[in-house]
Amino acid sequence: MIKGFTLSSNYFIISTFMKYIIQPIINIIADFGDALWFLGDMLRCIFSGRVRFKEVLKQVYEQGLQSVIIIALTSLASGLVIAMQSLVVLIRFGAKEVIAPIVALSLVRELSPVFTALIFSGKAGARITAELGSMSVNDQMLATRTMGVDPVEFLIVPRFLGCIIALPVLTVISEIIGIAGGYCIGIFEAHIPGTFYINQTIKAIRYVDFFSGMIKVVFFGILIGWVCCYQGVITKGGSLGVGKYTTQAVAYSYIFIILSNTVLTKTILNIWG
Repeated sequence: MIKGFTLSSNYFIISTFMKYIIQPIINIIADFGDALWFLGDMLRCIFSGRVRFKEVLKQVYEQGLQSVIIIALTSLASGLVIAMQSLVVLIRFGAKEVIAPIVALSLVRELSPVFTALIFSGKAGARITAELGSMSVNDQMLATRTMGVDPVEFLIVPRFLGCIIALPVLTVISEIIGIAGGYCIGIFEAHIPGTFYINQTIKAIRYVDFFSGMIKVVFFGILIGWVCCYQGVITKGGSLGVGKYTTQAVAYSYIFIILSNTVLTKTILNIWG
């Protein structure tokens, strides 16, 4: 009895370990491989010149228009808050004139790229996943292929490129509006001359600062487009599945943006300082 009990308990432990530890790891590796293959399909389509520019421009317009208002409001609030918090500290040291570089560099190097990417993934990214997911569960992609049209070329690549193009434009808008928010605090609260504030802002922002933020944004756009398009394509389970995979796409985008931002920031600082 004791030997039989030991064998059964060992079998239970091994089967539990396989089910809850090994199998999820295998599934993650398999899913990542499928996602890489999907990215390869998109890149092959792009570099072979099979890009429908009219559809790309349509996606840039729709994705940008969908996100611009909330990004503008968030950026304005961020600029105001950074300026107010900085002013409280700088007044103690008699250095309130430094408020302009602090606001500008905080937004250009870090806050605007990250905040814009997060908001964009929650708005435009979710929309992309929901659209492609609805097409997947209704067999519209299969119908498109049956008619002789490649769904990767016609449906997926325009949305992917739309993310990469629209996100930098929205980030520049975010930076301008955020700096404008800091300008308002500098003028009305710190009583800094407007011309002086603008000159300090221009002097503070170097090419390295601007392009380091743009490098992040382009990378974020690739991540958002890849994750959201892939989640949309693999959607299954009807209308409930569309909601599930859309939520997953946004959650994965948030995680990848935050983690990759850490790696990119360290890499850029090591290269450019």
